[in-house]
Amino acid sequence: MTAIAPDTTGMNFYRADPSLADLLRLYLPADLFAHIDPHLDRLGALAGGRLDECARLADRHTPVLHHRDRFGRDVQHIEYHPAYRELEAAAFGQFGIHAMSHRKGILGWQGTYPSAAKHAFTYLFNQAEFGLGCPINVTDGAAMLLSRFGTDELKAKYLDGLTQTDMARLTQGAQFMTEKEGGSDVGALTTRAVPDGEHFRLYGEKWFCSNADAPVVTLLARPDGAGPGTRGVGLFLMPRFLDDGSPNHYRIVRLKDKLGTRSMASGEIRFEGAIAYPLGRLDRGFVQMAEMVNWSRLSNGVKSTALMRRALHDAETVAHGRVVFGKRIIDLPLARRQLLKIMLPMEQALSLCFATTSALDRAEAGSQDAATLLRILTPVLKFRATRDARKVCGDALEFRGGIGYVEEFVTPRLLRDAHLGSIWEGTGNIVALDALTRAVGRHGAEAALLAELHAKLDDVPTAWADRLRGLVDRAIGFARQVAGDAAHEGDARKATSTLYHVASAVTLAWEGTHIHAACGDARRLLLSRMVVDQRLTPADPFGLGAEPGLADAVLAGRAVPIDEATRLLM
Repeated sequence: MTAIAPDTTGMNFYRADPSLADLLRLYLPADLFAHIDPHLDRLGALAGGRLDECARLADRHTPVLHHRDRFGRDVQHIEYHPAYRELEAAAFGQFGIHAMSHRKGILGWQGTYPSAAKHAFTYLFNQAEFGLGCPINVTDGAAMLLSRFGTDELKAKYLDGLTQTDMARLTQGAQFMTEKEGGSDVGALTTRAVPDGEHFRLYGEKWFCSNADAPVVTLLARPDGAGPGTRGVGLFLMPRFLDDGSPNHYRIVRLKDKLGTRSMASGEIRFEGAIAYPLGRLDRGFVQMAEMVNWSRLSNGVKSTALMRRALHDAETVAHGRVVFGKRIIDLPLARRQLLKIMLPMEQALSLCFATTSALDRAEAGSQDAATLLRILTPVLKFRATRDARKVCGDALEFRGGIGYVEEFVTPRLLRDAHLGSIWEGTGNIVALDALTRAVGRHGAEAALLAELHAKLDDVPTAWADRLRGLVDRAIGFARQVAGDAAHEGDARKATSTLYHVASAVTLAWEGTHIHAACGDARRLLLSRMVVDQRLTPADPFGLGAEPGLADAVLAGRAVPIDEATRLLM
């Protein structure tokens, strides 16, 4: 062992994460898992190797906006480091993550991929590079909006490019929504859409536009004569270049100097009569865009989980690879406790990601119950997983000590990137209010969550299931109480977190039971117990921690038999 603890260079992030394979076997058909397993293994090796090197370079050499070409013509372009282009080639070209929900044949699979399979690739790729996760996601989302709401003519013109894996034919997408006047308050936006024959012309500004030079943009604007608020907002598709190859009539004013996701170009956009085409009904624009936002919030949760997984990889590498006071860090009781505090929120988030992707897949297949469940799971996941990522990445940085604060290591970048998750697609307050006042108060979606969690508990060992069932009922009752009275709005964040912790505790227990039946490992049942102890039980400031046997079993890296797990649960 060297004086400086090793990092994860050369690690295969798929092979180093047995929980992922166990969960994929549980949530996917056997033939699909068998098909993607070698591809995930290949991506895991790249993510811990070459892609990680590229991500470091792309973070350091940020995009540069050029307003003119070398001949003095007003033709804007953004210059990217070659490492960023290599990351694009892997995500869009080699693996086709953006197209998995839309195009058959990606990576040789005969159909399209369910959300659970697609986001396994999202999860691994974003352990190396978080910034490009946004262009992947919004290209995926633009294809979804176009396929659902676009005319046949628009589909014929743009859909193939948005789902291409041939880099020479790929058309990346972007989403321009945020304005100075209306960030979370979308109904306050001021961008105008003026009818002009078969299309519209856009005037105004967008304030935070990621993937700023994408060839296809989806955005919201208010058609002239439309009413106020979100009901007066329309959804539009805007190409960067017109049919004759000339630039559309909008400009990138400047690029943002951001805390994180520095590899990816985010900018301010000014519309000067830009040509755009309506998608769907003009009076349904906000509702239609909300479908993409829900996809994006799920993706956000997956990517934040990826940051936590990468942080845990790094912390475990330090714990096993550094000796202090004559002992490995992993053998020190306080360090083991802190490692568990990094591991637990990551595993919670991973379980809730799979629960949410499962609901999405069932909803896409036509289940109204699953659609209602998705309506509450998505904001609950987005709210808590993104906030936990900030804490986990900070704790992992501390695990490495002072050198963890140095940009040569991955930990500072993880921490910088993690702060985007709780802002992107709605700040914590906005998302908690969406979960409580709308999903619960307006749509009654908590009933679907209650039914889902109770059904899962039918498979869990009886005594532990009874304990969890009582917590589920209390959490749902608390959410209803907060949603039912505006005077309790200040408790929306607490109620959303409680729903998250209860849902993850149940899901972990259900997964642990089924994974044990498949391969004899009930460790996720013990993680369920840890959620109850650490997240759902009031802390006694004078009380001792959990029994060492529980922590030892979780950290041992071995299968835990159901008899041992059952004993430790009680």
